[in-house]
Amino acid sequence: MQNGSEAIKANVERATAAGQQAFRENVEKSLGALNEINSAGKRNLEAVVESVTAATRGAETLGAQALAYSKKSWEDNVSAAQALSSAKSVQEVVELQTKWAKSAIESYLSEMTRMTEIVSSSVNDSLKPLNERMTATVERFQSVR
Repeated sequence: MQNGSEAIKANVERATAAGQQAFRENVEKSLGALNEINSAGKRNLEAVVESVTAATRGAETLGAQALAYSKKSWEDNVSAAQALSSAKSVQEVVELQTKWAKSAIESYLSEMTRMTEIVSSSVNDSLKPLNERMTATVERFQSVR
């Protein structure tokens, strides 16, 4: 009878130890997963901040460029008006007007090209950190499978 109770006691102790070990391992895995989730969330937040910062820089650059173009355009228009007012003949007015119109259109098209490049660059810079995080997340999910 003594051997039987000792055997039962030993079995209970082994089962209890195995249960405690499994519980500890699961708690450690859960804590590790939570730490990884927190770390990923932090990296995601950093990527969003970096993206917003890049978008803000792009908007500031675009705004400064638009302001500079507006100022230059205004100055060119005033200069053209002064030249037109001092014209001596209709032929000279037509030539000045044609020259000004050609210059204004070329300037406008050039400015639109620069602004398109700024917007394109800003969008790329803004999306880059988000794309990197998405790629990292997809790679992480694929490595888990």
